[in-house]
Amino acid sequence: MNKETDILKWFDGEISIKDIRKKYPEEDFSVLEKAGYYSKQIEAPIIDAQKALEDFKTRTFKKEAPKVIPLNFKSFLKIAAILVVMLTSAYFVFFNNTKSYTTKIAQTETFSLPDHSEVILNAQSKLSFNKKQWEENRSLELTGEAFFKVTKGEKFTVHTPVGSIQVLGTQFNVKERANYFEVQCYEGSVSVTHHKEKLVLTPGKSFRVINNKVVLAKDFNAKAPSWLEKESTFDEIPLWQVINELEIQYDITINASKIDVSKTFSGSFTHTDKNIALQSVTIPLKLSYKISGNNVELYNYEQN
Repeated sequence: MNKETDILKWFDGEISIKDIRKKYPEEDFSVLEKAGYYSKQIEAPIIDAQKALEDFKTRTFKKEAPKVIPLNFKSFLKIAAILVVMLTSAYFVFFNNTKSYTTKIAQTETFSLPDHSEVILNAQSKLSFNKKQWEENRSLELTGEAFFKVTKGEKFTVHTPVGSIQVLGTQFNVKERANYFEVQCYEGSVSVTHHKEKLVLTPGKSFRVINNKVVLAKDFNAKAPSWLEKESTFDEIPLWQVINELEIQYDITINASKIDVSKTFSGSFTHTDKNIALQSVTIPLKLSYKISGNNVELYNYEQN
């Protein structure tokens, strides 16, 4: 049995991709896997069997010598690759209605939604929504942090892996990082749902979850989150979360194995100067640091 025959058998489901990889370990079958996947997404046309039989009976055929076309494996891979590109392009043109925005480390982005609501996306965050269904369903998916200025209209929902937020028209900030979730209301009112429990936030109120536990947060009187002005502010927040935010804003890796990262920090750091930012965090906590390229080590003063 040759390679081309095995490939055709795989397309027909007679052998598995695992088996064919074992037989031909030197070949790259990733293109074929994609071609096989997308070919299964295309529905076969509905056939009227009786009509097809009648048409067949009325046809006349000329006898011709059968043509034997050799199957070249490299040509087959090229055809499969073209098929993948065509099917993928068709899918995104006709079926994919998802609009996404993504920010990298130390990057923010401001954009408007279809209803002219404004979103400012903080560093290392992602927001997506269905643009085709937006008028009927103002719903978004968020990971990371974003500030929203929502125009009045039908309910506006932000879904995160930890909880969801619903508003009609207001200004609020949502922060969803590893083991940390916080919603702050700056204008209007915000409904937050977490583990089937719902509460309403009014201006100056926060809802905070740390390590899957709801934590009481103090009221605030700011008009907008500080990160919009290139500064991160914390109020009795565990040091590990402050460290995570430093890494996101400065593209650094912080080694904090020699200190207690569970202690809380109240204060702020700038997004425009790495050394000043590190000093703003370490000095109040009586810590020091060493910088080596993109690596930073934190330690207690007595360990110096």
